[in-house]
Amino acid sequence: MVTSRWTAAPAQTASLRRRGAVLERAILDAALEQLSTVGWKGLTMEGVAAAAQTGKAAVYRRWPSKEDLVADALQAGLPSFEEAPDTGGVREDLLTLCRRAREAMFSRPGFALRAVIHECDPDQAERFHGVIIGGVVEPTVKLLREIITRGVDRGEVRSDAANGYVFDVIPAMMMYRSKLCMSEWSDRELEEMIDQLMLPLLRPYGA
Repeated sequence: MVTSRWTAAPAQTASLRRRGAVLERAILDAALEQLSTVGWKGLTMEGVAAAAQTGKAAVYRRWPSKEDLVADALQAGLPSFEEAPDTGGVREDLLTLCRRAREAMFSRPGFALRAVIHECDPDQAERFHGVIIGGVVEPTVKLLREIITRGVDRGEVRSDAANGYVFDVIPAMMMYRSKLCMSEWSDRELEEMIDQLMLPLLRPYGA
């Protein structure tokens, strides 16, 4: 028993002495974990503090509201989409990008984001609009633009298909099905979306 008390003390002391970026990272991770398990409505600042093994005052000093904390947690946790797939064909490029987006949606930050989208009322959701657009929609549209423009250069895609309406289709479909239909987007569903929706939109006239 004596050994147990002495070995536990340093760990507890180390936990209490976390400062700066290390403590903030622990709090943000705890917020994501809480969102992905208990959801937006179940998340509390006290619960996040307990999960991060810190006091709630440390949380409130950095984030005065639940909305502020969750916005920063989502921003810090969402995966980055930096390079467009380049498999040599527009169909496979689109499928690869959609699979990456699906993986992101079902990661811990993805579950957290979906909890926010599904459970927030309109006024609360407005607080996260910039996070969703800047962290999810715009990066996906940027890579879609690269894929489709490259398809135009190869002659697979007609030139007038490289427009904002077409770029919006995949993000809009995936967000819509995730929010309203609770779809997990199987491989077959992704292929059907590409083959039955995207490729007809992109195909050169007369092809």
